[in-house]
Amino acid sequence: FFFSVFNRKTGEPPLINGWIPYLGKALIFRKDAYKFLLDQQKKLGDIFTVHIAGRYITFIMDPFQYVYVIRNSKQLEFHEFADKMASKTFDYPALSKGKFPDLKENLHRIYQYLQGKPLDIISDHMMKNLQDIFEWKCSQATDWETEKMYKFCCSVMFEASFVTLYGRVPAADGHKVISEIRDKFIKFDASFPYLAANIPIELLGATKKVRKELIHHFLLQNMTKWLGGSKVVQARQDIFEKYELLGDYDKAAHHFAFLWASVGNTIPATFWAMYYILRHPEALAAVRDEIDHLLQSTGQKRGPTYNIHLTREQLDNLVYLESALNESLRMCSSSMNIRISQEDFVLKLEGNQEVSLRKGDWIALYPQILHMDPEVYEDPKEYKFDRYTENGKKKTTFYKAGRKLKYFLMPFGSGISMCPGRFLAMNEMKMFLFLLLAHFDVELVENKAVRLDNSRMGLGILLPDVDIAFRYKLRS
Repeated sequence: FFFSVFNRKTGEPPLINGWIPYLGKALIFRKDAYKFLLDQQKKLGDIFTVHIAGRYITFIMDPFQYVYVIRNSKQLEFHEFADKMASKTFDYPALSKGKFPDLKENLHRIYQYLQGKPLDIISDHMMKNLQDIFEWKCSQATDWETEKMYKFCCSVMFEASFVTLYGRVPAADGHKVISEIRDKFIKFDASFPYLAANIPIELLGATKKVRKELIHHFLLQNMTKWLGGSKVVQARQDIFEKYELLGDYDKAAHHFAFLWASVGNTIPATFWAMYYILRHPEALAAVRDEIDHLLQSTGQKRGPTYNIHLTREQLDNLVYLESALNESLRMCSSSMNIRISQEDFVLKLEGNQEVSLRKGDWIALYPQILHMDPEVYEDPKEYKFDRYTENGKKKTTFYKAGRKLKYFLMPFGSGISMCPGRFLAMNEMKMFLFLLLAHFDVELVENKAVRLDNSRMGLGILLPDVDIAFRYKLRS
């Protein structure tokens, strides 16, 4: 009664339809996608189609087949789907319409400012801004200071990211202005999963009003007052100016969307990295030892009055810090990699397998299944800070069924849908943890377990279900 599994046209995977028209399996999937998909894999094998809220989504569960999906970027498209979702969520006109020729490509080209030499420049600015905020925290913390951890990560990362990307708010109460934007951002962000699920914003209480207020902050007359913004934001502004049909509000909505993309996942990811390191004394000791060693070897002093400078190479060489961060990303990321079939075609897979797809069908990879696979990761539910190290070096070889995996950690998506800001995001999180552990003694005050809140399943980094208190004071 609950499951109707049909074998459809030749070559099409078995279909799980559900018994509620239109919704299909949406409710069960939303409650716990990970468990639902594992159950279907046991029953039906590595490829099956699920009817979810009017969509037919074919899941490819075998990580050795991922490469065939990722490789077929012509027939399996992502950008149009992402554009539709973003334009609805952030309230700007869809880019794919003929009104804005080449806008999508031009915006995509700008991501070169988040790689190579420009990445070093923006990372240096982020480091300086993080240090300013930590210095300000230091001046408050004469003895132990107690705060809620998620709130702390949110406050530090939001302000540092905002100032790095958009510049300083020159008013005397610059901190206060950014805090107000942050508070509105948190309210909007709480509704993000519903907007992404296509629920009309009118049904989401004050969300529409909050979104409008947030977008207004990014109108040109406000942004021109901010000092020292980044090249990436400036380049985006320059491109928008070339499109007369793009209204002031639309441009501001694009800037707001870019802010969300910059911090929406980085803040919870920073929280989990910090939470797991503090929960595991051996992780804290190893990471702090590595940080202290780097400072000593480069002749830099720690303390609020000293400016610490790290090159990208030095950041990259902090193998335990990176491993601890990767391990928390493995445990808390839940992104669904979606592609949409542009035509009726047969997807050829390894081992002479074929999947017949109809135009408009969705194909999905769900890397959380891979991240929690005991064949790939021993005791996957346990946090092991050094899981991505081997003999003091980075470990990049992982196996399943005795075969080496090309993809083993996928918190940032894959192929054409890979997050273009991933290098900056990793740098930011490393710098936050570096400065926190270099300057402060930090410990948890509460001993409660924090769990993943599944309401964002499939959308990136999961949030914690509760906040937790911690305390910090200057290291002697």
